[in-house]
Amino acid sequence: MNDCIFCKIANGIIPSQKMYEDEKMIIIKDINPQAKLHYLAIPKEHFCDITELSKNSPETLTHMFSVIADKKDELGFKDGMRVITNVGENGCQSVKHIHIHLLGGEKLSEKMG
Repeated sequence: MNDCIFCKIANGIIPSQKMYEDEKMIIIKDINPQAKLHYLAIPKEHFCDITELSKNSPETLTHMFSVIADKKDELGFKDGMRVITNVGENGCQSVKHIHIHLLGGEKLSEKMG
């Protein structure tokens, strides 16, 4: 999509602090961190949300979670992390391109959101 900020970031049009990249996805530092460590895992192909991604490209979704599992220690999540994706207006999805929040590096609140 021409006006999607995450498409532009994933394709290198907008610079980001990349922690990981392959042919299907990137992991970047969140510019508005909500925890000591806060990254976003973003597929390079545009999908609105996790429901669209899982329906249309389950192999990409599986790949993304495999990479997250493989890279968790390198990213600083040895003691655990919170994995979140927002869907739709009521789920407070601010960018209509699937992105998976990875939060940790400290003890997180038990309250969600």
